[in-house]
Amino acid sequence: MASDLNIFPIQALSDNYIWCINDGCYAVVVDPGDAAPVIESLNKHGLRLDAILITHHHADHTAGIQELTSVYKNIPVIGPKNSKTKGLTHLVAENETVSFANLDMPLRVLEVPGHTLDHVAYYSDTALFCGDTLFCAGCGRIFEGTPEQMWSSLQKICSLPDTMQVYCTHEYTLANLNFAQAVEPNNEDIQTAIESVKQLRSAGLPSLPSNLALERSINPFLRADIQENWPFLEKHTQQKVANSVSAFAAIRGWKDKF
Repeated sequence: MASDLNIFPIQALSDNYIWCINDGCYAVVVDPGDAAPVIESLNKHGLRLDAILITHHHADHTAGIQELTSVYKNIPVIGPKNSKTKGLTHLVAENETVSFANLDMPLRVLEVPGHTLDHVAYYSDTALFCGDTLFCAGCGRIFEGTPEQMWSSLQKICSLPDTMQVYCTHEYTLANLNFAQAVEPNNEDIQTAIESVKQLRSAGLPSLPSNLALERSINPFLRADIQENWPFLEKHTQQKVANSVSAFAAIRGWKDKF
């Protein structure tokens, strides 16, 4: 990604972040669940909308498309090829590259089903826009896919560099960290992250972006393959853990009820 680009969150709904990638003139927004704060922010910063990126079909990521495309004419709306989302103009699949008319920021596509079957992520050399597949210290609920699919999708993301900045779309971090601490009560990195995020949130700042190096140290879903944690997991969940997928499924089921 070009070094002169800026990425900032537009807060929307109760806890969504609509990421705005821009060069000071043109902008691309990711998962606009509400048009009004996007329009307000673009006007405030003097930005012209160049494109919309969609990761999956849920309304809190797509509901702003119609209004935005009525205000900003003829802009591409880019999303997964098998999506239920209305208003997409450009459909993308695994390993394709997304380019924009006025913003120098080519992005590659990863298919990451699990949360939904149509879910994709977009990434550059330095930034990952992963929707609801990966959160800071968490991951999305499995609404349409399987634990096997979600684990495989997270492994795809983990193949990216440690330095990759993670731009997920919800401010769930403190709640996720509280759960992570329950899963790994002796993990000092989690406690350090809790203290850091509390300071950010008390100052009114977002906890995001994260990065993959941090996620590998604090995210219980990415750490499901650490076998020394399996006996504790089995004891707490009363589920047999035989491999990484069953460990991931046990953690996900625990979080769903946490």
